[in-house]
Amino acid sequence: MASIMNRRALVTGAAGGLAAGVAAALPPDGFERVAITYRTTSPAQTLKAIEASGAWGDAARIDFLDDEATISGALERLVRDCGPFDTLIHGVGPLVVKRFERLTADDYRETFDGNVRSAILSTRAVIDGMRSAKFGRIVFFAMLGSNQTYPFRGFSFYQAAKSALVAFARCLAIEEARHGITVNVVAPGDIRDKSLARVQALERTAGNPRGRPGSYEDVSDAVRFLVARDRDFVTGTVLDVTGGLTQADERNEPAR
Repeated sequence: MASIMNRRALVTGAAGGLAAGVAAALPPDGFERVAITYRTTSPAQTLKAIEASGAWGDAARIDFLDDEATISGALERLVRDCGPFDTLIHGVGPLVVKRFERLTADDYRETFDGNVRSAILSTRAVIDGMRSAKFGRIVFFAMLGSNQTYPFRGFSFYQAAKSALVAFARCLAIEEARHGITVNVVAPGDIRDKSLARVQALERTAGNPRGRPGSYEDVSDAVRFLVARDRDFVTGTVLDVTGGLTQADERNEPAR
């Protein structure tokens, strides 16, 4: 079993988006190896950033919309070859934004399999190793208002899936606390440019109380806080990274 002083993280869906920034931010916090999953986007840029930050990077192609056996098999191979992982940061979560009248059964499968089933399968792949080590950190991603089921036009499936994910995380948190495993959720706000750095964000304006857009570094800081070795008394929580945004507004209505 790997020492928690030489940590290993699995970050799903990290070829791009906010998860890519999170993966590259982990090495300075004691992570010697960071594995990522990707679907279609090349993982090369994220792997380069991970290695530049001081860790060994690995990547595995996993389509979390595949059948369960295929996904589980790929995760098992990744854990065997690159683990055991003491940290899981689950960035996979396809966004489907449509009014309910236009949503289909395929949209339902993509939203719930991509956001909820994917989290469950990823957790199953790493949880035994965490239990054996008596140490683990798990972070999922929700969205603004998922823990209160706030309504947003066009988000009926996506918000429902993210709210289900929060419920799963909170139940898992109380079950696994005795094993030294924490389970938390980060809920980013309206962060549209997923590659925006904080220094760039400070030069722009946005329609939230803070007055600037969020950056991948804002989200990375929240994740790093939750996965720290000593952060064993914070579990089952949802940490908003929203610039103070708390309500839906017309910007969230899809122009369709």
